[in-house]
Amino acid sequence: MFDDDDLASIREAKSEWEAETLDPVLDRFGERKEEFDTDTGGQTVERLYTPDDVSDLDYADDLGFPGEDPYTRGVYSTGYRGRLWTMRQYAGFGTPEETNERFRYLIDQGSSGLSMAFDLPTQMGYDSDAAMSAGEVGKSGVAIDTLADFEKVFDGIPLDEVSTSMTINAPASVLLAMYIAVGDKQGVDREELRGTIQNDVLKEYVARNTYIYPPEPSMRIITDIFEFCARETPNFNTISISGYHIREAGSTAAQEVAFTLGNGIEYVEAALDAGLDVDSFAPQLSFFFNAHNNILEEAAKFRAARRMWAQIMEERFDADDPQSKQLKFHTQTAGSTLTAQQIENNVVRVAYQALAAVLGGTQSLHTNGKDEALSLPTEKSVRTALRTQQILAHESGAADTIDPLAGSYYVESLTDDIEDEAFDLLDTVDDKGGMLSAIQQQWVQRQIQDVAYERQQEIEDGERTIVGVNEFEVDEEPEVDIEEVTEEDEKRKIEGLESVKAERDDDAVAERLAALREAAEGDENLMPYIVAAVKAYATVGEICNVLRDVFGEYQPGTAL
Repeated sequence: MFDDDDLASIREAKSEWEAETLDPVLDRFGERKEEFDTDTGGQTVERLYTPDDVSDLDYADDLGFPGEDPYTRGVYSTGYRGRLWTMRQYAGFGTPEETNERFRYLIDQGSSGLSMAFDLPTQMGYDSDAAMSAGEVGKSGVAIDTLADFEKVFDGIPLDEVSTSMTINAPASVLLAMYIAVGDKQGVDREELRGTIQNDVLKEYVARNTYIYPPEPSMRIITDIFEFCARETPNFNTISISGYHIREAGSTAAQEVAFTLGNGIEYVEAALDAGLDVDSFAPQLSFFFNAHNNILEEAAKFRAARRMWAQIMEERFDADDPQSKQLKFHTQTAGSTLTAQQIENNVVRVAYQALAAVLGGTQSLHTNGKDEALSLPTEKSVRTALRTQQILAHESGAADTIDPLAGSYYVESLTDDIEDEAFDLLDTVDDKGGMLSAIQQQWVQRQIQDVAYERQQEIEDGERTIVGVNEFEVDEEPEVDIEEVTEEDEKRKIEGLESVKAERDDDAVAERLAALREAAEGDENLMPYIVAAVKAYATVGEICNVLRDVFGEYQPGTAL
């Protein structure tokens, strides 16, 4: 992009500037610290960037135009000028009735998408009345046992008018089946259903641990979902390959990109091994990233990830459909950065993180409530979080032009640096036999843990400032409202489950669970059988227990 003579002149001028202008100031005043780096120490931040730092940049190959390969500048040709990102606030609390109330509130306040949180028992495939569920029902999200619960969650919410994201992994097939069943009951054509299931089990073995089955049958279920949804619900994203939790566990930005795309590669390979054509399912793949504190690093991260995925899909998998090469992603602001101290500071953190996501071209965004360091967010804090997005969209100007940071010497250099480091990590993953093998060897986990430890040490030693925690502290107790789920709430939920079981057709449930077992023991696609079982009001636990019996449970510490 730059003439060699011009670059030589810039280098010469920079040397003169350093000698004549910079050095005298450094001699007198110095700088705030000896070295500057990005948020997680992934890249060194130089004092000044010039065209010389991006001298190898080729506009057509490295940037291009929005909506065109290599998608660095975005997957849509109009960016946010045509349509804003989906404002998707995470909700799900206690009972289905309470979640429905929160969903309706968010829609009334202008949220354009729903994002559903599930309690820990649901995420692990247990019913509310299971011994393992005691004390956890409704605590981290809504408790879902049967289709009756989903009917209550979406009462009065037409599924052809909303997009719903569900943060669910091991039992994702069951919750997706419930969503489809509610749509069928509402008379919504399955092709009109829009949304996303997280359905990313590999990152559970790495960072989050809400797994049920061993990897091989888990991958089978995922590819069954790919195949079923390509045919039945083509506008529903079948997986949200998640770097969010990898970053929350402590990774650098480059590690987040590398390990997320590495998991994506593993899913594509599993689907191809199952006989699917890459262009039949790849357009329905989506990603889920973290928006951390360093605005420019995060924006560069998103740009690098898009460019990398386009290259991976073309060079590794010979994808022909342009949509197969487009990395579309949801972003959530970084929960791990929120502090209990000076809780109002979290509003500021979230706003900057949201700005980073928008500058990086996210397709949808969840902004955390200020109180999420302590509990599920209150209605008031959720409103403030949503208003943060709306102000960003309608008042800041950040959405008015496409990829506004393009051409910044620093951002382009940082985009290249993150891409190079992430590809180096993927090369190491390949050398170890792929992500499954790298996870089995605990290599991925160790990389993340090492960074997390180093960063925590920096905070404790005062080398990294966290406002209100190790600098600028005040002596006061946080005054916040806390959302709570009581023992009485849990009791009512169990009573509701007992009522559904008493009223359903037990013979129909047994028949459909038996059919599911037979399919699991064979090689048929499991999704039609799960949908049938759900419609008979079989419970999440009953369906997952059938699959547990056939597939077994993953035991930590055993070989993958």
